[in-house]
Amino acid sequence: MKNLDKFKGVFCALNAIYDENDNLDLDKMKELVKIYKSLGVKGVYACGSTGEGFLLSTQERMDVAKAVKEAAGDDFTVIVHIGCASTKESIELAKHAQSIGADAISAVPSVYYRLPEASVKKHWEAIVNATDVPFIIYNIPQLTGFNLSPELLAQLAQNEKIIGVKNSAEPVYLMERYRQAVGDDFIIFNGSDEQYVGGRLMGADAGIGGTYGCMPELFVALDKLINENKIEKARTLQYKINECIFDLLSCKSLYGAAKQVISQRFGIDCGQPRSPFLPVSFDEARPIAEKINKYVSEL
Repeated sequence: MKNLDKFKGVFCALNAIYDENDNLDLDKMKELVKIYKSLGVKGVYACGSTGEGFLLSTQERMDVAKAVKEAAGDDFTVIVHIGCASTKESIELAKHAQSIGADAISAVPSVYYRLPEASVKKHWEAIVNATDVPFIIYNIPQLTGFNLSPELLAQLAQNEKIIGVKNSAEPVYLMERYRQAVGDDFIIFNGSDEQYVGGRLMGADAGIGGTYGCMPELFVALDKLINENKIEKARTLQYKINECIFDLLSCKSLYGAAKQVISQRFGIDCGQPRSPFLPVSFDEARPIAEKINKYVSEL
């Protein structure tokens, strides 16, 4: 049996933070990691969708990974997304993640081109074979155009270095199909924030989410309720969380809104997302931050 305990729990997909000149502000990102660590979050997922990974240069992605690991220490799990359009660049990032001591790496399929399963399998296996770091598949078909089949997952899971899948496909039915395909000795991360309860009940062990960073206390509490089998209370809390997610999605950009909420809740100026994402104002996000604060106070 693999020791997968460090990957069970709530993982914040970490937002990138830039200064007024659109350069990464690594000190603020480190500070945010430490805040999440203090609030009972299990770890962070760096340079993924929420981390604007595809808007960062290769060097910027390496800089983020290194800074996050430094802030996390050895008792806070760091998963680094290293997916790129090319296998070569993904491998470069994977090797860097190994050099800094990342707990795991993760990758979407090669993007833009609509590739067949054989190409995606080749891409992921080349990344996995390039390092000794545990690998987590990232399935997000609404952005990549590729939806991981249970059959392909079962094939890939035979490699002991492939330890999990982050599934952001919307049907929670897939969680059950994936669990049937891989058995219990494999981590399934729920990636659809508004369906955390559903995903967990259908087979997920943990969650990685882009809205967790706005309200980590709510997701940590939700995870605890599920673990204690207090499902009715969990469902009630999920409804409250979903109100906040709906409000975030109603803004001009999710990442802009999330950064403003994080800024107001935790006192770190997270600025705005990188272009072409649209900015969101302080006033637009203020009611969302206030609603989250209210729900946190009710825990």
